[in-house]
Amino acid sequence: MFTAQFYFYDFPRKEELRRVALKMRMYRIQRLCSRSFYSTSTVMDFRPRLQILPSRKSLFDEPLQIKVDGLIPEQRVELKAKLIDDRGVLFKSSAEYSADFSGTVDLGTSGSLGGSYTGIEPMGLFWSMTPEKPCSRLMIKDASRSLLVNIEVINATDLGHALASETVERGFMVEGTRRSPVKVGRIRGTLFVPPGPGPFPGVLDLYTFGGGLTEVRGSLLANKGFVVLCLAYYNYADLPKSVSHFDLEYFEEALTFLRSQPEVRGPGVGIISISKGADLALSIASLLPGVSATVWINGCNANVMLPLHYKDMVIPPLIPDFSKITFAQPGILDVRESVTDPMAEGSRSTIIPVERASCRFLFVASEDDRNWNSCLFAEQAATRLKVHGKDNFEVIKYPRAGHFLEVPYMPHYPLGIHPVVGKVVAYGGDARGHAYAHLELWRRVQVFFQEHLVVGSHKAML
Repeated sequence: MFTAQFYFYDFPRKEELRRVALKMRMYRIQRLCSRSFYSTSTVMDFRPRLQILPSRKSLFDEPLQIKVDGLIPEQRVELKAKLIDDRGVLFKSSAEYSADFSGTVDLGTSGSLGGSYTGIEPMGLFWSMTPEKPCSRLMIKDASRSLLVNIEVINATDLGHALASETVERGFMVEGTRRSPVKVGRIRGTLFVPPGPGPFPGVLDLYTFGGGLTEVRGSLLANKGFVVLCLAYYNYADLPKSVSHFDLEYFEEALTFLRSQPEVRGPGVGIISISKGADLALSIASLLPGVSATVWINGCNANVMLPLHYKDMVIPPLIPDFSKITFAQPGILDVRESVTDPMAEGSRSTIIPVERASCRFLFVASEDDRNWNSCLFAEQAATRLKVHGKDNFEVIKYPRAGHFLEVPYMPHYPLGIHPVVGKVVAYGGDARGHAYAHLELWRRVQVFFQEHLVVGSHKAML
């Protein structure tokens, strides 16, 4: 007896056949175009192309559209980015992508499958960069020079073979911006004046405890229509290499200099500050006239580390308790709890009398700041203002962000040599959360200064 046997075959669907045929066609075209004896004038160039839009030249805080086309459908490629900063430190990132059916990878719509980040991150190649030398922070000493970023497209199945590459130029100053070194009396720093007739609102830029001078934030803020004085206060040019106290009269001279510039609109100026610079900003705004708006980023509401002198007044320092330092992980210290509560008994004399200020405040705190408890300090400053009947402040908190909140697309700086402790410490945050905070904060800073230096000064003149 014969038994019929039926074999069922899973015939490919039309879409599958079309996709395979398209893959083979693109593969043959790429093989054909790669042969040296074919002239590019007679054969259409189907080689992969890396596009940087709107231009390969852009400002550091501007977003870019990064696309790769001419790939085989579903081809796996790795995008690599690298730069060398002003200290000669190499920073790099990478991300793996799969081309769509048209042979395109668009970082604005395509998700990274792995590497320095995952998911859809149009500017992930920039903010996810990490230094080859551990604990290095991206250093830009001169904002008049652009940063060169090399981006390569690598065949993921043939690592080392570059399919396309471009060099992106990331600048810090729009055309016509003036950058002038300042050496007037005791004052040392750099003045940025935007193009145009002005007058413009003025901003004093104060940085961290490590000394030196940082121009990146000030130069980018000048592009938005502000005259910015980036002020050094030690360990720069002919200033002392170290200090035993801070002299508020030095900052008073800087305010006077900034307000006297013909391009600066009065009546008051703004201050943007971070870390130790933020408690100095509170002291300036509270004890000196001429300040209309202050941005305080991850600072303290007390005078930290060194005495602050002003004429016959001295605000004593809040001294860290180094016995409270712990290990975040082997070889990495966590110093967050070493800066104690300023409201504790015996420490209240270090608190800055912020209620004496007449300016507006924007208190910005990262919830994962491991340098110190900036959220607590922001709340204490706000509470002190409320107790004195004032509502001249906003408090903004960013989850997953660490201590060094700076400008958009700046690589995250989670670990570094602490200027006081002298050892590697954790500064907190994760790269993605920190990057999102950079973007949102940069927008808020501009809105805040526009509202209280531009609109506010116009109302004052009416």
